[in-house]
Amino acid sequence: MKVMLVNGSPHKSGSTNRALEEVARTLEAEGIEAEIFWIGRKPVGGCVACEACSRLGRCAFDDVVNEFRPLAAEADGFVFGAPVHYAHAAASLLGFMDRLFYANGRAGTEDVLAYKPAAAVASARRAGTTSAFDDINKFFTIKEMPVVSSRYWNNVHGNVAEETEQDAEGLWTMRQLGRNMAWLLKCIEAGRAAGIAAPAREAGQATNFIR
Repeated sequence: MKVMLVNGSPHKSGSTNRALEEVARTLEAEGIEAEIFWIGRKPVGGCVACEACSRLGRCAFDDVVNEFRPLAAEADGFVFGAPVHYAHAAASLLGFMDRLFYANGRAGTEDVLAYKPAAAVASARRAGTTSAFDDINKFFTIKEMPVVSSRYWNNVHGNVAEETEQDAEGLWTMRQLGRNMAWLLKCIEAGRAAGIAAPAREAGQATNFIR
């Protein structure tokens, strides 16, 4: 089993990465492979509603989003992490997730997200972590992904990784998140072995408020 951890910070080795490292180490101690994927320093724009993905099966903007998709197909779970910018998750991570989630499963391609456990992680110098945490979690609940919790909200504090190292409670929370993710993945694997299939999907109808 494998978990992909997405570092949505412009700083490859900053506070967000330090939090993800703590989760990754715990997962590996639990026998789960873990890989941290950095989205990079270049700005990642959001979805422009061009609908090209409905024909291509991928985002029309061929960048880090399309690079990540085949990695997501091989993953059994995810952790998406971002720093707080103006009381919300960093814009590049939100743009990355907008396009990844919207293009997912389009034009007959495989849905690489549904039913895979996911967790959000936010890092901040001081405030805004819970609102950023909410930003990220909303993606999971629209894609049928079980949301993994910890013993507290999945947040750490620090302006740089060295300061986050001093956030004993934050790192404790990350370790418990790793253990909870490992437990859920093992439960899902045991369920599959026992013949329990993923839930059936209903072919429902989308409705608009205004017609």
